[in-house]
Amino acid sequence: MSLNLNLLCDLAIMILSGMFFGRMAKHLHLPNVTGYLVAGLLIGPYFLPALGLDFSVLSGDFINNIAIVSEVALGFIAFSIGNEFKFSYFKRVGVTPVVIACLESLFAVVFVVAALLITGHQLPFSLVLGSIAAATAPAATIMVINQYRARGPVTETLMAVVAIDDATALMLFSISVAVAKALESNGGGNLFLSILEPVGQILAALLLGFVLGFCLLIPMRYFKKRGNRLSLIVAFIFLGIGIADQLGLSALMLCMGLGATVANLSNESEEIISIAESVTGPIFILFFVASGCGLQVSVLTTVGLIGAVYIVFRVIGKIFGTWLGGRICHADEKINRYLGPCLVPQAGVAIGLTLVAGRVVPDYASQIRAVVLAGTLVYELLGPSFTKMSLTKAGEIKAG
Repeated sequence: MSLNLNLLCDLAIMILSGMFFGRMAKHLHLPNVTGYLVAGLLIGPYFLPALGLDFSVLSGDFINNIAIVSEVALGFIAFSIGNEFKFSYFKRVGVTPVVIACLESLFAVVFVVAALLITGHQLPFSLVLGSIAAATAPAATIMVINQYRARGPVTETLMAVVAIDDATALMLFSISVAVAKALESNGGGNLFLSILEPVGQILAALLLGFVLGFCLLIPMRYFKKRGNRLSLIVAFIFLGIGIADQLGLSALMLCMGLGATVANLSNESEEIISIAESVTGPIFILFFVASGCGLQVSVLTTVGLIGAVYIVFRVIGKIFGTWLGGRICHADEKINRYLGPCLVPQAGVAIGLTLVAGRVVPDYASQIRAVVLAGTLVYELLGPSFTKMSLTKAGEIKAG
């Protein structure tokens, strides 16, 4: 049973509860995003029923029907991340973020797959579940960086790594799924084409993002008022998300390409990002409260050893891969030590990949989804605190 209020009342409750718990989290020296997630957990459709109470403030149907809020929020976040992809930055630091992103994704998969095999699970199942470990959710990390105005080499590298991570995660997942399919069908199917397809989708999304970014800058020359520029930015981000959904491409990659184009072709990129951020406050609160509403506490009791293996060894793999990538590229020691724990959060992309995973190994579909949902619950609640703690120890967030 839920309150069954109208749409605007429910949205108002989400924003107000998010603001309240965000302030409570701040008093506890936790990131605001943790408070938003807790607010969603408490008013969502899963937490109170898991305690035996047949009541929730918001219904599951309502949360499913406002998925567009998540799409819009991730579009703005991807646009902001793309703005960090400046040629001048990569000229200065070289391939370090790329190497770190590849290795932290790779070793998250390797560690989880190895641990699952050691604990007696089949190779196709281990490959498919383990490959999902590569994905990292950038939203919570970016929120922590913005809230505390973190600045420094770790933060700078982190922004680039979480952007590249989405592409590396999709590619590793596709390779693992292709191998698992071949094992399940005793060598049937075209392994090369299965791997090549997601690469093409990523490149297509980036290319469309570059085209939209170039088109955005044309009217920017003639509209100078902040209100007009905000309208243009919102329109093009909406257009990017819509085109990506229409063509079955990654909206994250497309909006990153849009942001990267603005960053590299415009001398006003900082102002443009500032204007975009002026509208994101309530959108981000709604996004994280909705994310908290979707965290299913009950799955924690069903995942057992597999869930523990996935949750623990994914984190170990991310930290080890980051350290190794930093060592290979002779990165700042602070990057080697503190970047890894900032990559703990995992959410939307990973949950989406479970749908594909379920078709590859249908006998394990419900188990894979339960494990990833349990991981999401743990990672999203603890991840922002890990990010804050790591950036504070790196000296890029002022203590307090």
